Amino acid sequence: MKKSLIYLLYIIFILIVPMAMHAQSEDERIKVHGKITDASTKKAIPYVSVRIKNSANGSSSDSNGNFSFYSPINKQDTLVVSSLGYAEEYIAITRTSMPLKIKLKPADYDLPEVVIKPEKEKYSKKNNPAVDLVRRIIEQRNDNSPLNKEFYSCERHEKLNIALNDFNTENGNPFGKKFKFVEEYIDTSRITGKPILHISARELIATDYHRNKPERSRRHVKARRRNGIDDIFSTGQTEALYEEVFKDVDIFQDNISLFRSKFVSPLSKLGPTFYRYYIMDTIQMNGDSCIDLAFTPFNAESFGFTGHIYVTNDSTLFIKAVEMNTPHEINMNFVENLNIRQDFERAEDGTRLLAKETLSTELKVMNALTGFYANREVVYKDHNFQSNEFAESILKSPAEVIEDDNSMNKSDEYWSEHGFNQVSRKERSVGELMKALRANPVYYWGEKCISFLFTGWVPVTKENPPLFYGPVNTTFSHNGLEGWRLRTGAMTSAYLNPHLFGRFYVAYGTGDKKWKYMGEMEYSFKKKKEHPNEFPIHSLRLHYENDIYQYGQNYLYTNKDNLFISLKRQDDDKIGYVRKAELTYTKEFYNHFSFNVTMRHRMDISSRFIPFERTQTVDGVTTSTFVNDVTRSEVELGLRYAPKEKFIQNKWDRNSVTPEHPVFTLSHRIGFKGILGSEFNYHHTEFGFYKRFWFSAFGHTDCIIKAGKVWNKVPYPMLIIPNANLSYTIQRESYSLMNAMEFFNDEYASWDLTYNMNGLIFNRIPFIRKLNWREMITFRGMFGHLSQKNRPDPLNTGELFKFPYENYEQHYLGTMPYMEVGVGIANIFKVLRVDYVHRLTYRDLPNIDKWGIRIQFHVEF
Repeated sequence: MKKSLIYLLYIIFILIVPMAMHAQSEDERIKVHGKITDASTKKAIPYVSVRIKNSANGSSSDSNGNFSFYSPINKQDTLVVSSLGYAEEYIAITRTSMPLKIKLKPADYDLPEVVIKPEKEKYSKKNNPAVDLVRRIIEQRNDNSPLNKEFYSCERHEKLNIALNDFNTENGNPFGKKFKFVEEYIDTSRITGKPILHISARELIATDYHRNKPERSRRHVKARRRNGIDDIFSTGQTEALYEEVFKDVDIFQDNISLFRSKFVSPLSKLGPTFYRYYIMDTIQMNGDSCIDLAFTPFNAESFGFTGHIYVTNDSTLFIKAVEMNTPHEINMNFVENLNIRQDFERAEDGTRLLAKETLSTELKVMNALTGFYANREVVYKDHNFQSNEFAESILKSPAEVIEDDNSMNKSDEYWSEHGFNQVSRKERSVGELMKALRANPVYYWGEKCISFLFTGWVPVTKENPPLFYGPVNTTFSHNGLEGWRLRTGAMTSAYLNPHLFGRFYVAYGTGDKKWKYMGEMEYSFKKKKEHPNEFPIHSLRLHYENDIYQYGQNYLYTNKDNLFISLKRQDDDKIGYVRKAELTYTKEFYNHFSFNVTMRHRMDISSRFIPFERTQTVDGVTTSTFVNDVTRSEVELGLRYAPKEKFIQNKWDRNSVTPEHPVFTLSHRIGFKGILGSEFNYHHTEFGFYKRFWFSAFGHTDCIIKAGKVWNKVPYPMLIIPNANLSYTIQRESYSLMNAMEFFNDEYASWDLTYNMNGLIFNRIPFIRKLNWREMITFRGMFGHLSQKNRPDPLNTGELFKFPYENYEQHYLGTMPYMEVGVGIANIFKVLRVDYVHRLTYRDLPNIDKWGIRIQFHVEF
């Protein structure tokens, strides 16, 4: 939930200008609607593009040829109606001309290779020259790639602008009255022609380097600047967010990654199965005769594009340009329009060189709110195939991105001299606009509130805060041992000291009337810009904690005292106390291998719910002894390898944005008896594997596999207890229908599979497909075993604790694994996922849930 919520919150950051959320009413807009039919056959034509001329306002016809959308209408507006295989129609419209009955005439394209009349004739891949052509292009798509060269470099000047879309200060807009000066900053979108107000402007000048053998790519950032609303977020957060959402597009790969989704490329090996292709015409482009190859997906709701590929009409099949749009019906949230344009140049030896790439999109959270417009434009020059000493030094760097120390402090003169992508005055004036807006207290505090909601932390000063209070979602919570839990905490930032960081919290339980606390100091050997978890970490951390411990509930992706998981499906009473001190050394490398070494002293303390009871029989008399605590001293070595991982760094943790790349973890703990009161010698090993497998247009599966073993005889607090989810929310790596402490193991192997079908079925069902629902399937389970040495002692020798249950045998897994399966619907109202979960095994045990409904507020594009 947390990762997806980041993207929703970022989309709705325009709410910090609450008075700017001014949508035109239906009185100001009219409903443009009608039906489109074939002039010859009288049959309805589906998926026809219908747009107001010189505007992005429009829609597409549905499967029955009907269309409708709201738009302001002027006296001389013209409706443009176009579809592959039909002559384009231009229709003058007025407020009184609805509904429209539009008849399109088929257009015959007489080319040497094909005569095509789409929609009148059934589309066939067999003996289709367009399909044959695209298959030839796919076969040789990498033949003239610059990455085939032993060395390749090029200069790039990238700009990204985000603006309030269709922005105006008229029609009683209170924002326009309050901030009249913004009128001078209003610009016009070069793509849609709508008035826009820039609120974020970013630029980058860099050199990209690539070496073929051994394969390596690096980027040298020479200059970077940013202005606008995203100043309220940390640099690490916004950089990773933009790089993941607005990626470089490579149509020569099978999949195109944008907005944290995978689109099927028109040049994918799957292309002829996913797309319809049409040869439209031959045109002249920069002195070359080019074939206009059009494409559109078979299913408009799937993640694909409509558009044109312009390929030279010769044996080289060199691609000169590509223009693509997302279909109007695509099952994608918040994105109303997405346009991509790429232009290529041909080197003397035939190598394909990308000259310019433009990505423009319009996004909107809901119709009642003003949306925003984003435009990313990258211009490339100085393509080079000869390496030099400086280039080799960059390629040898362990970091993928090498940034000059003064990259954020370049002068205007530097940008004027070295920038080669046109940037308008209004695009660059965002800093002036934001400074003027922030001078107003209403706007200033509105911006701070959004920052607080986004991060969960409250800064103590306006600029460069040395201290943050939070997180807010842990202030109040409830559990069976403490009753209501009250907590407050804080953390320092690099603005106080770029090497030394502190964190703490204090909590109080109104039920057990005990204070809990945690304190932590971390020294970073690398100077940090804002927070200690910035990549790469090289630090020494001292941690002390005195708090509760919930057995069988490991909150891996949230805080244990998160208010939103306080509501439980069962009594939350498998809780004791823990007191521990840790000293951890962590080292991360640029290849995303990391290790940590932890020395830990831990004391598990009993409670009224978790007694530590030993029984002993002497001369036929059995006595019980209750122990207050069990103590261990241990050393843990943790290894982690996550090749090509990227993440968004928050103030407290990280969120990976590249789940398609695998993550391997391995840890081993060794306990030492007799050191600082430790009572046991033991070994404990854990292994983990995480990866997302994409199936192109058919969704993706998240796979988590784990295994572990405790090698020695230990009391039950030190055994492996499966992670049970007692809340009604959906949580990864936890079992929705298992009770806390239901099973004990000293060895196990588990799996957690989640298949997001991405609307694979719903997109093909009439009426249902309009809801944009997405199917979910989950399958979780584990094999487990508790060896005889770690089972409660039948001879009552007093070596092990009794389990907090009478019937021990019910808490061992047999040869049958524990399993549960779930089916669900995601993207309900764009924010909600609901799963039905069914328990497959061990259904005859007492006091268990055999099925359940689980929910999650989960937002994604």
